[in-house]
Amino acid sequence: MSKELITVMKVQDTLIVAMPADPDDATVTALQEQVLQAMERFNAKGLVLDISAVESLDSFFARTVVETARMVGLMGGATVITGMHPSVAITATQLGFTLRNVMTALDVDRALDILNNATRRKGGR
Repeated sequence: MSKELITVMKVQDTLIVAMPADPDDATVTALQEQVLQAMERFNAKGLVLDISAVESLDSFFARTVVETARMVGLMGGATVITGMHPSVAITATQLGFTLRNVMTALDVDRALDILNNATRRKGGR
């Protein structure tokens, strides 16, 4: 399987990544690597991970998303996952994955608002 193109966009000091539909393991791994490199390069305050194109997930995808969010946290950032379909939420719960310290939002606009409010509460950068 070949990995699909992952684009990490920087908007102000937030990274935005849209996950392609039905990502394979190589794509998920590439997402993690690119996000962590961009966090360091741009000194980003957070990550918005848009999974609205994803309609199903497997344990590797779910575990990697959770791990990536933890790694972003260790780097001083916050993660907001947006666009989660009900079927994805059900599967993640059935697999036993929890999103501790990861915020969720219905769409990217709300995710950006959440990150901006979290930064203001911390006193900004």
